Amino acid sequence: MLLLFFLQPPFGSQENPSPIRFSGKFILYFPNFPPLQTLNWSKLADELVAAAAAAAARGMAGVAPIPMDTFKLGFIGAGKMAESIAKGVVHSGLMPASRISTAPRSSSRQDAFESFGVKIFETNQRVVEDSDVVVFSVKPQVVQDVVLELRPLLTKKKLLVSVVAGVKLKHLQEWAGHSRFIRVMPNTPAAVGKAASVMSLGKSATEEDGGLIANLFGAIGKIWRADEKYFDAVTGLRVAAGLPRELAWNLASQTVLGAADMAISTGKHPGQLKDDVASPGGTTIAGIYELEKGGFRGILMNAVVAAAKRSLDLSES
Repeated sequence: MLLLFFLQPPFGSQENPSPIRFSGKFILYFPNFPPLQTLNWSKLADELVAAAAAAAARGMAGVAPIPMDTFKLGFIGAGKMAESIAKGVVHSGLMPASRISTAPRSSSRQDAFESFGVKIFETNQRVVEDSDVVVFSVKPQVVQDVVLELRPLLTKKKLLVSVVAGVKLKHLQEWAGHSRFIRVMPNTPAAVGKAASVMSLGKSATEEDGGLIANLFGAIGKIWRADEKYFDAVTGLRVAAGLPRELAWNLASQTVLGAADMAISTGKHPGQLKDDVASPGGTTIAGIYELEKGGFRGILMNAVVAAAKRSLDLSES
């Protein structure tokens, strides 16, 4: 708390202009201040509010800005999404692989990250200690345990990011012990620079933090900022669920573009690309299940056959 006192002599003087401490609080006084009745209190209040806002934006409450050109990036969780983001960032030239780290739990995952130069640690604790920006990319079912385990190391000096589906900022902030957190929802075309991402800032995340993350994910595709209340709708691109139409259109277009680019760039069959992101119990497999239940694959096949048959009929007429 900061108390401001505007005192006239003899309480204040130019000879002793320093702040003093009283009962654990800082008190600032301004010697030789104009007579109180002459003050424009409305203007003074506006100036104090503006000063407080500027101080908060500069991270005066223990939140130091993270250097854009030298920060280190760590991934907690070394799955396909983390790999796609890390690989996309490196390939974009935004930062070298030597400034990225993770702690894979299997040799196959370690090989995947080492193939493009990412630093490997044995534990998540070492990843956090080495990083300025920590990205949580684990299964929703385990994210609480993971964050709580790392909580002693998750100081406000570190910017925390979650790409975990379905877990809200209020829970992430509670588990971490502070709210310098940003939630991002990306997709796997990050690996080929065609990701479609949406982000929402936590309570203590600054505009500088938001700019850093926008720059990071902007290097691997396109990113939009949206209220977190839309994130569930973003998963299914549902205008009916409240997602603004323009945002839904942009995300849908970028998602289709990214999927096509992934198929062309990787040479993988679309079915394999689908399997790569269909985690057990996840959002993708839930959507696929509904498509299969509704006979979507058969409908597409029938549409192609019907179009081919009509073309043949026209050529024979």
